[in-house]
Amino acid sequence: MVERIKAVSGANFALMVLFAINLLNFFDRQLLGSLGEPIRKEFHLSDTALGLLTTVFVILYALVGLPLGRLSDTWRRTRLIAASIAVWSLLTAATGLAQNYTQIIITRLGLGLGEASCAPAGQSLIGDFFPPERRTFAMAVFMLGLPMGVFAANASAGLIATHFGWRAVFYVACIPGLIFALLALRIREPARGGLEERFSMAAVPASGVAAVLSLPTMWWIILSGIFHTFNMFAINYFNMPLLQRYHHMSLSAAGSASSIAVGALGAVGLLAGGLVADRMSARRRNARLVLAALCMTLAAPCLFFAINQPPGAIAAYLVLMTLATMTMYVYYATVYAAIQDVVEPRLRGIAVALYFCGMYVFGAALGPVVTGMLSDHFAQRAMLAAGAVEMNEAFKATGLHDAMYVTPVLAAAAALVLFAGSRTLAKDARKRQMMPSLVPEAG
Repeated sequence: MVERIKAVSGANFALMVLFAINLLNFFDRQLLGSLGEPIRKEFHLSDTALGLLTTVFVILYALVGLPLGRLSDTWRRTRLIAASIAVWSLLTAATGLAQNYTQIIITRLGLGLGEASCAPAGQSLIGDFFPPERRTFAMAVFMLGLPMGVFAANASAGLIATHFGWRAVFYVACIPGLIFALLALRIREPARGGLEERFSMAAVPASGVAAVLSLPTMWWIILSGIFHTFNMFAINYFNMPLLQRYHHMSLSAAGSASSIAVGALGAVGLLAGGLVADRMSARRRNARLVLAALCMTLAAPCLFFAINQPPGAIAAYLVLMTLATMTMYVYYATVYAAIQDVVEPRLRGIAVALYFCGMYVFGAALGPVVTGMLSDHFAQRAMLAAGAVEMNEAFKATGLHDAMYVTPVLAAAAALVLFAGSRTLAKDARKRQMMPSLVPEAG
């Protein structure tokens, strides 16, 4: 009991700092999507090239996340997070100095290197600060950084860029990151596994990767992450360009609308999903994944009918897209907490890193570039169908609009995979609880 009380002390401060850091994490990476149109026009990029900027960031982010995830299981997580946010904040500022496409790619690679430890170390800390019955809501607060980061990026980027140019946005973004790097060092490092009712002191398997991947639920969760993250990156990086090209909105107006539709109101889904999942899981062990699957099932038709709106039907588009993103954001609170349910405490860092590696390499990395390739393909087809010989913005608008129909298909696929994962979670969770019950690891 003393150990449980000790482990909870400082939890609220830690959660607030981790939330703010995660907000900056998604704020900095979203800036490229928020400023996609002015960057595309200045450097004369295709949608494929624009999407590739995100792909290179994501691939490095996922690959270096594996060793950094393992490091978060063995080293002080607070120091790892502090160093990482300082690095990515400086490289965000460096993006504003880029003079060509290659230089932007280099800075995005550096951003991926810096951001890779945020999720594994942050989620591992939350697992040790909050007991299982409060963990989903705590994870929802942490992941609240995603919609709020997207909201802040979309809302501020258009406004700052309109008055000072797109480069100034990246300079401003650096400052809060350096401040929160210092605050991260004020978080107390909790005992690993101190809040688990049953936690074995048996040696951690030599291959943490093999131990995590021996759980069927993790495979279903990783596959769901691939489909879901493909969608979220495609939407986050092309929603503002779609509003500007297809619905003829200005940069600032598209930023304001997008900040609400795919940003701020996603917080409702996250927090409500976290609260409902915690209550449901008290009665049904697999409730978190069941709720995620139901919400993804609702998101698919909302996405389809949002994209299906004609040019200028902005209100209908925004209402439907808001409903879609609100239900899709439930995924983060529920699925991330489900990982904690089935994975042994001292392997949670590597588990999250494996999950991120799979979903980012095969989901997020492909989302923007595949959507961009589809956009260029459909734009070319529209040009040929019109009998034209030169590409223009009208054809680019049609191409991007048609490409976005991939998102409802993958949302439906994610729902099916999550239902499958809910069938294996109870068995995997019992397997972890049946381990010998010994004294939790100290310090």
